[in-house]
Amino acid sequence: MSGIKGKVIAITGASSGIGEATALRLAEGGAKLVLAARRSDRLDALASRINEAGGEASCIRTDVRRHEDLSSLVALARERYGRLDVLVGNAGVGLVSRFDDLRVEDWDTMIDVNIKGVLYGIAAALPVFREQGAGQFVHTLSVAGLSITPSLAVYAGTKNAVRAISEGLRQEAGDSVRVTTVSPGFISTDFAEAATDPELRAQLLARREEIAIAPDAIARAIAFAIEQPADVDVNDIVVRPTAQA
Repeated sequence: MSGIKGKVIAITGASSGIGEATALRLAEGGAKLVLAARRSDRLDALASRINEAGGEASCIRTDVRRHEDLSSLVALARERYGRLDVLVGNAGVGLVSRFDDLRVEDWDTMIDVNIKGVLYGIAAALPVFREQGAGQFVHTLSVAGLSITPSLAVYAGTKNAVRAISEGLRQEAGDSVRVTTVSPGFISTDFAEAATDPELRAQLLARREEIAIAPDAIARAIAFAIEQPADVDVNDIVVRPTAQA
């Protein structure tokens, strides 16, 4: 991973699952990491684990629903390491349920985290990338946005909104800013536990047990996109279990 060594990479949603696996994978490749999530205890533990293994990581408690928190994340990267090369927008929430349940507050939360969180990251990092003349956004989407299924429609809608935002950003970015989206399938994370419908949650947990793959599968895809030469922009990656229809 020679294309990763020395790069300053910030990761939101880094305290568990795909974010944690990505941090560990990139640290192994020699990246300098700034880890962000709401769970400070898990962030501190992950940063300590990386540093004790010879890597380089710092962390900051971040709620991506707050524009100022994303600004603080980018500021920390520049203060600590002098620049920011990549922002991995991985923070997300899937409070999935059927429309008839009318869980409007859950819809609002998904919009705030999954969409606004990405936009706030763009607002914080894009001026820095422009000033540097280089940078990369990596946004975690979902295969749920590729094939719409009952109970996941609002969640899929937020991920497809980020898909559109990312493509628009790519077209506006010019030849110095790269934009990558990664769409995971069933991954062994705590996504299923967040489902608010008990029957749906049981179904997701059973399916996860049956076919889910490790979060490192997504981490490897993210690392692949980041390690490419500056003139190569890997835009869309889909990673799902072979057994997933």
